[in-house]
Parts: sequence; C-alpha cells; structure tokens
Amino acid sequence: MTSLRILFLVSAHNSLSQRAEIELSELGHAVTVAVVDCAAAMETAVAEHHPELIVCPMLKKMIPESIWSEHRCLILHPGPMGDRGPSSLDWAIELAAGAWGVTVLQATGDVDAGDVWATRTFPIGGASKSGLYRHQVRRAAIEAIVEAVDKVAEGLERPRRVEPGDPRTVGRARPLMTQDVRTIDWRSDGTEAVMRKIRAAEGHPGVLDEVGGTAFHLFGAHTERALRGRPGEIIAQRDGAICRATADGAVWITQLKQAATPDAPSLKLPAARALALAGHELHVPEALVPLHAPLPDGQTYREIAYEEHAGVGYLRFEFYNGAMSIEQCRRLLDAYEYACSLRRTKVIVLMGGQDFFSNGIHLNVIEAADDPAAESWLNLHAIDDVVRGIVETDSHLVISALAGDAGAGGVPLALAADHVVAHEDVVLNPYYGHMGGLYGSEYWTYLLPRRVGAAATARLVEPPYTPVGAHEAVRIGLLDAAFGTSAEAFHAWTRDYAERLAHRVEAEGLLEQKRRRRARDERIKPLQAYRTEELARSHACFFGPDRSYHEARRRFCRKLGGARVVAPRAEYVAPILSQSA
Repeated sequence: MTSLRILFLVSAHNSLSQRAEIELSELGHAVTVAVVDCAAAMETAVAEHHPELIVCPMLKKMIPESIWSEHRCLILHPGPMGDRGPSSLDWAIELAAGAWGVTVLQATGDVDAGDVWATRTFPIGGASKSGLYRHQVRRAAIEAIVEAVDKVAEGLERPRRVEPGDPRTVGRARPLMTQDVRTIDWRSDGTEAVMRKIRAAEGHPGVLDEVGGTAFHLFGAHTERALRGRPGEIIAQRDGAICRATADGAVWITQLKQAATPDAPSLKLPAARALALAGHELHVPEALVPLHAPLPDGQTYREIAYEEHAGVGYLRFEFYNGAMSIEQCRRLLDAYEYACSLRRTKVIVLMGGQDFFSNGIHLNVIEAADDPAAESWLNLHAIDDVVRGIVETDSHLVISALAGDAGAGGVPLALAADHVVAHEDVVLNPYYGHMGGLYGSEYWTYLLPRRVGAAATARLVEPPYTPVGAHEAVRIGLLDAAFGTSAEAFHAWTRDYAERLAHRVEAEGLLEQKRRRRARDERIKPLQAYRTEELARSHACFFGPDRSYHEARRRFCRKLGGARVVAPRAEYVAPILSQSA
C-alpha cells in the first residue's frame, strides 16, 4: 500500500483522533497532528507540513476554501450517510434510535455535505453520548477512516455523491440541539426520559437545570430502581453523587457544573462538592450500599463494586472520566484491602471502568480547592498509597484489565499489577509533562522501567507526547496481551484468563515466585526510595516558584485553550536514564 504524508487538523487531540493516529501510523503512513482553533491556524499548519492528505477526525471549525480547494480533506462526521448538523449523537440518543453511523466526507463549502468516502453503522443501546463516542463511534470511525485513506492512497476509487432517494441515505439535516429540547420537567418526566436527556448531553453541554435555586448543568446519570420521593427533590447522596426523584422513580446524578458567566467559567465537579461550593448543604441520608452486594447493572449507582467467581475477585471502579480524588483513592484502597483479605480467592482483577481504567489524580477537584497545591500533594499521596498496596500484595496474583483508556497516573496504577491486559482498542498516554512539566508519582520510575526498560521509558514520558496503542504496548512490553473486538469479548477473555491463572497459583508456586521477585527488587532499591524521589520533584511543581503546572491545570480544567508548558528532556528523564543497568 502507498504510504501518505497525512496531516490531522483537530480541535482537540482526543481519544478518537489519537486512536486514528495510531492506526494509520501502524499502517505505514506518516501522521502529523495540528491542534487548530481558526482558519489561520489551519493554513499555517498546511503550509508548514505540506501534506498529501488532510484528515479531520474531530474538527469543530470549517475548513477554509483556501485549503479544501487545493488539498483533499476528509472529514469524519458522527452520523449516518445524509446526516448533517452539530448535534448528531445528541439527536440519536434523544430520538431513541436503534442504530446510528459515522461517515467520512470530502470537505466542501457546505457543512457535512461532501461526497462520501466511507460509512459504517452500529447499534446504540443505552449508552450515554460520551460512552457511545468512546466505544461504538470510535471503532466504526477507525474502520471508516482506514477505508477512506486506503482508497485515496491506491487512487483506484472515487467518493460517491449522496443522491436524493438513495436507500442508503438514512440521515437528514438536524439543527443544533438547544436546552429547550433538553429541559427536564421533574413533575412529569419519568426516569427513562430523564436518563435519555442527560445521556444525550453527556460530556458537553450537559442538561441545564436548577438545584436549590442555582443553575447547574447535569452529567453522569444512573438509574435508581428502589428509592422514591417527591419529583425533583434530592432524596439521598452516595460517594459525592445525589439521588433525585423523578415522576416514577429516581436517578443518580454524579456531576454538576454551575452555569458559567463570561467572566467566570465553571468546573464540572462531583455533585455534592459543586453544591457545597455554591452554598447549598445536603440534608439527606448517605444511602450506603455494600461493596459486594449482588446488584445487577442498572439497579443503582456504585463507583466501586466487588464480585467473585471461581477463585477470582473482580474489583470495578467506575470513576467519572477516570479521575481519582483523594476520597476516591481512599475508598478504592479500602475496597482493595477488603478483596485481599479474602483467602478463598487466589487472583484479583482490577477492572477499572468501561470508558476509562484511570487517568490519575482529579485535576478538577484540585482546581476547585481552596489550596490547589496542597490538594495536589495530598491527592498524589493518596493514589501512591493505592499503587503501593497493589505492588506489595503477596496474598494474590493481581491482573489489571483495561476495558477503557488510561492516562497519566492511571498507567502506572495499571502497571502495579502482576499481569496487565487490555481491550485491543485501548489508548494509553503514559506521561505527565504536558501538564506544565508535572513530574508525577505513582512509582512510575519503578513500574515503567520494570516493564520496558529505562530507554523506552524515557521515550514514553518525554516530548513529543505520543499516545500508545494496545498492540504497540504489547510489542514493547507495556502490556502482556491485547484482545477483544468488543467489550463483551474482552470481559469474557479476561474471566477465562483469570480463572485459568487461579487454578495454576498453588500448583506452580506462583505466589512464592512473586514474593522472591519483589524481595529482589526491594534489595536493589527500596520502593520508598522511588516514592521519595518522585514526590520531591512533584513538590517543586506544586509549591515551587515555577507556576507552569498550576497555569496548565487551570487552562485545561477551565477549557481556556493555549499552549501547554513542558519540561526539557535533560531535566525530566535524566533520573530514569541514570537507573539503566
């Protein structure tokens, strides 16, 4: 196949565009990514890189005629053939469509109206917009982008025009979905309607609503099947989420974002924290639910859950966007220690969440704190405690099973396990420096070199910050295996893998082998030494005179855009390279 110089023009280099970059690079294409926010930035990127093809996996701005008239530009639209408009996925969920699609179009002067290079369809189910985008849309989009780029590279096919009356054209033009459509009437809307509206607005913009007289955007909805109350009232809380009664039941809302003003952009935060910052006290009970309660999915909301089968304990932690606050880290450590206390199991599987395994410390909660530096410091200590607990476990073999992506501190959290496996669609971002030169901790200076060596670790954590696909991660030793064309297939394989491993533990003396390896590593360099060295560097990021981390975090959390400050190579990776033996 002919390889191409491809330029990505993106509004943000998100999980979908990262996955597309990985796939096309593995196919031999030279991919460059430019994050752009205006026509002038696009023109500058094109002039600098001289691409043979431009691909736009996630672009919110129109490509100017000066580019599309001179260069072939492929636009990914998250809708079926014929669909047009900026709220495609929102409408798909709001209208309860059974199936949807993605389409790769050639850019023209009309939005979403160019000739079609490739298209795919997929079932929707009950996913939120964010979940749909990170799974079904992403998988279908990668297939369609690869097909379109193959056609361009080979030069044997042309795009097809969307003709009126074509039976394959199932989409149509739809307007921007406004808050008028999304509005919840708590007196009359049942649970299903409320869930659909919040899921259709997940990620952005959220459903604008009023809580205690304050305007908030609602995110992170979960069905509650048991609790009841007066429609619209908050009737319970759990782990920072609030439970609100509907006309025929109740829903959990995990995240709130106070309506922003032009001068004061707001943050998406755990619901109870957002209410407290707005001056509202919650006078409702904490509705506790046992960690190991055998509750089917869709019955209630739980951040952390535990179950057992055939000598294996499965620990799920579904943290919103993969972010882990101090309290979440402490709850996870408590749950993990509980799982370790059960000697009837031989293997523990860390499942993470469906969308993310973990993305490390909770930057939004840190940004909202009275003292962000102190909150950063305590949050890093809390997640370090979780990682250390996993590394030092000698009662079980531990598997990290990544159904979703991982980034920053979430990668060494996964690597703390004895075995690390992932869904083949997963993207890893094992670096911190993009956040204003943040050094990070989570024992990464021990865990990454242990798997891939010092030199490869340096390449992973230094600029240019490059996402790692699952197959590449297996090749370099970051993962042990990657498998599963679907989440269901991945979970089935993981269960089989874990249960087979559990049967081998005593027969092959696997725990004793693990203890000897850990003791050997401890003699070479104590685990505490890694933590002390990492935290000393992070302490300077948090409390030192250089404010790069704080400014980068502020701009990231408040969606202000702008360049990110990164640490120079010698300053950042020299301690890792010096450990090469």
